[in-house]
Amino acid sequence: MAEYKVQFEVFEGPLDLLLYLIKKEEVDIYQVNLTRLATQFIEYIDLMRLLDLEIAGEFLVMASTLMYIKSRELLPADLQAENADEDDGEDPRWELIRQLVAYKKFKDAAARLQAREIEQENTFPRLPVRPETPAPPPAPRGEASIFDLINAVNEVLKRVSLRGDFREIFEDKWTVSEKIESLLKLIAEKSPLKFSDLFSAATSRSEVVCTFLALLELIRLRQLLCVQAEDFGTIEITRAPHAPHAVAAA
Repeated sequence: MAEYKVQFEVFEGPLDLLLYLIKKEEVDIYQVNLTRLATQFIEYIDLMRLLDLEIAGEFLVMASTLMYIKSRELLPADLQAENADEDDGEDPRWELIRQLVAYKKFKDAAARLQAREIEQENTFPRLPVRPETPAPPPAPRGEASIFDLINAVNEVLKRVSLRGDFREIFEDKWTVSEKIESLLKLIAEKSPLKFSDLFSAATSRSEVVCTFLALLELIRLRQLLCVQAEDFGTIEITRAPHAPHAVAAA
């Protein structure tokens, strides 16, 4: 895989990842277990490193903050109180929660404005002659975020590890360029394609990672889309609208 370096921008930041994990836990922001959240956040950082994704500095800063909060919560109650006195009573947990609440408000407002924009695009002025009423379009499906994709590929990696397949100790026989071509052919034959089906023939963790990097590169090139009908639901891969039928591998 060394001959092909995927540069995939993670547009979501560390607060987005925290909100994603909180939503996955199905708990209120004010009731979240930050110790558990810190562990999950670090797991995602480690997985992003495994997948050779660029990790922005703010993710590492957030990881340090969460580990500090986790270390404080593991202290005995009397030592926690003593540390709180030394910090002038400022609790880093509540500061982080305030950031999350404020960020979520702005993110929700942006989502509502985007929905209004899409709704307005589908509004047309009354015409002199009433046209035939077309069938209502299917409900739009949300595009899967980078965290949805990382979560999904992590489940695939776990399944591959359980097989006890040791063939990956040999030299890798796959390249990202080859996987890009293979994926484009697969989508041309069957679309939409379930995310899990993309890795059904994978024989090792290395092949899973190589295939995943190829998928990310095609998403970056706007060749493919990954969509979900509902939060944390099945991810389906389709060809992006107006995407050309072929792309040259870099």
